[in-house]
Amino acid sequence: MLRIAVPNKGSLAETAAEMLAEAGYIGRRDPKDLFVSDPVNDVEFFYLRPKDIATYVGSGALDVGITGRDLLRDARMPGAREIEALGFGGSTFRFAGAPGRFGAVADLEGLRVATAYPGLVDAFLDEQGVAVDLVPLDGAVESAVQLGVADAVADVVSTGTTLRQAGLEIFGPVLLESEAVLITGATEPDGLDTLLRRLRGVLVARRYVLIDYDLPAALVEDAVKIAPGIESPTISPLRDAAWVAVRVMVPRGTVNQVMDDLYALGARAILVTAIHNARL
Repeated sequence: MLRIAVPNKGSLAETAAEMLAEAGYIGRRDPKDLFVSDPVNDVEFFYLRPKDIATYVGSGALDVGITGRDLLRDARMPGAREIEALGFGGSTFRFAGAPGRFGAVADLEGLRVATAYPGLVDAFLDEQGVAVDLVPLDGAVESAVQLGVADAVADVVSTGTTLRQAGLEIFGPVLLESEAVLITGATEPDGLDTLLRRLRGVLVARRYVLIDYDLPAALVEDAVKIAPGIESPTISPLRDAAWVAVRVMVPRGTVNQVMDDLYALGARAILVTAIHNARL
């Protein structure tokens, strides 16, 4: 039975649970539940603190887990490794300090850097050859400089508004582009292929839609240039031999532009259908 670690709370928890449900797995009914068995799908779910998941998986206590790439790197657990990006929970890690004081990471040499991810930041600075005094904090990292706890911070940046409000300026390179990832240990456990196939099916369903439309047969080649699909469109004859029916997968974010372009070309009866799951 495949043992899967799932975030029990935080920004990753809800979307991870939704994704597993879309993949056909049983979820917990009570948010206080720490364990759920799904014998039909031959899996067990363990609901854990996101920061601990890499430790459980890397040690071999559990087979696979869903966590953030940032948390995986921060744990520095040799046995845990990323095997699939899951497309949600995106975040960017940057350095920030007093405006005008820092221009490069090298300027941090010998100073205090506050962060909630000491393992991640330490590994990055080791690669850069910069030695600092790390100040581990659990939250409100942006206040560390103002309160005199640190000279600079390393934290998650979205728009940068929170850091600017704290009187800080972003500098240096991006430490890490993070998102939710599926991780496993040193060896691939039985059942991992099925889990991966299902999660990939959910990702495809979220990223693509189906477009069906009717088109004069003479315009098919031009239509395929507009919407080539993942492999190629499905083309079927209609009663009117001069027309064909076309079905194609299109990235969700481009669907309206594709519909406009197909209509301008001469396509009619253009319909869009959501994809609930897929196997490609």
